[in-house]
Amino acid sequence: MGMPDGFVWGVASASYQVEGAAAEGGRSPSVWDEFSRTPGKVFEGHTGDVACGSYHRIDEDVGLIAGLGATGYRLSIAWPRVMPDGTGAFNEEGLSYYDRLIDALLARGVDPWVTLYHWDMPACLQHRDGWLNPESPKWFAEYTAAVVDRLSDRITHWFTLNEPQIFLGLGLNEGTHAPGLKLTRKQVLLATHHALLAHGHSAQVIRARAKKPSQIGCAPVGNLKSPASDAPADVEAARAETFRVPEKGWTFNYTWYCDPMLRGHYPEDGLRLFGDDAPEASEEDMRTIHQPMDFFGVNIYSSDLVDAGPDGQPRTVQRGPGYPMTMFRWPVQPDALYWGPRFLQERYKLPVVITENGLASMDWVHADGKIHDPGRIDFLTRYLHQLRRAIDDGVDVRGYFQWSIMDNFEWAEGYALRFGLVYMDYQTGERIPKDSYHWYRSVIASNGRDLAQTPAPLR
Repeated sequence: MGMPDGFVWGVASASYQVEGAAAEGGRSPSVWDEFSRTPGKVFEGHTGDVACGSYHRIDEDVGLIAGLGATGYRLSIAWPRVMPDGTGAFNEEGLSYYDRLIDALLARGVDPWVTLYHWDMPACLQHRDGWLNPESPKWFAEYTAAVVDRLSDRITHWFTLNEPQIFLGLGLNEGTHAPGLKLTRKQVLLATHHALLAHGHSAQVIRARAKKPSQIGCAPVGNLKSPASDAPADVEAARAETFRVPEKGWTFNYTWYCDPMLRGHYPEDGLRLFGDDAPEASEEDMRTIHQPMDFFGVNIYSSDLVDAGPDGQPRTVQRGPGYPMTMFRWPVQPDALYWGPRFLQERYKLPVVITENGLASMDWVHADGKIHDPGRIDFLTRYLHQLRRAIDDGVDVRGYFQWSIMDNFEWAEGYALRFGLVYMDYQTGERIPKDSYHWYRSVIASNGRDLAQTPAPLR
């Protein structure tokens, strides 16, 4: 049995990770340009100055996407390419680039799914305190309007923010992502409130100004848990932990970000935990943040294991030594694509779209000139089996976007990790489809019916 009719098979990328041309076409520096030039912040001093050079290779890269038979491509718009000053006048050269990219995709039968913010705030706005500035929601609304006015005659699927848990948590709390700050908890929570207001204002702008009927979602990530067994007590323990705001790692959760967006209020456990550090949120603020959404986009790579301990309370289950890990040292947990969509749909009552899923693998050009990546094929096979299991059990999953179409700049890891279906030779710019590219093409062609038989359990 394959996926439902109309299921969107796609691949994904993000502007700073693939475009390059960082100082071309009127683009101004982003926070990631400045961060990556700061000694010691990015692996071996790598930057996104060139990345995959996709800015100059639209036809080639769209050909690779269309060659898969993909029906969707999730891309992001670079704010500093569209509005070099962060606000005010838009940059014609920047918008023209996205015109060409979107037209090329549509000409090949690929629907663009556009992310408005995938972490590349204009550096000039960060110099004005970035998300800490109470004007930041208005900045983002103004940028959204410029993009929507130009592209919404062809774009019908929009994401506001990608993974606020990361650009706020790692960027402003831990300092390991751009802009590399270590703010107080109170400051991070204020910046988070402003980012959520930006989401709300952006959604309002799309609804008011889009030239074609549009569907809007976001693309969060969070502390997803899988039950250690199918026992009802373990399932309930995993569900409870998935939707808890944890004391340790408090920026990495679903509910502090998604409950305001989709339920109109901050979660009670988070308010208790944060106390006086929680932002002052007026009723008007919450009405702005709480905008109607059409789908729940979510990035899922792995999950932790949880069971109900002897006292009935959730506890983390430790995996044994040698358990399978990706090159990012993330455990291979295929049922994350079962429990994640199931738990999230139960809570937020929206159709689910998997907006990122994949793995960092150890890929190189083999002696025969090809890139053999059987680990990636096995990983994706296992995860897609679990996604189909979720659909068979009644979860409304509308699409799946593999991360990523090609190897690219992996943020603080630079070019050390490879997530792509297409191998990227960063010295020459050559793109070489891996074995997994050809495998995914056959999966798409069969609408998932060509997936191998149910894989054996991992151990």
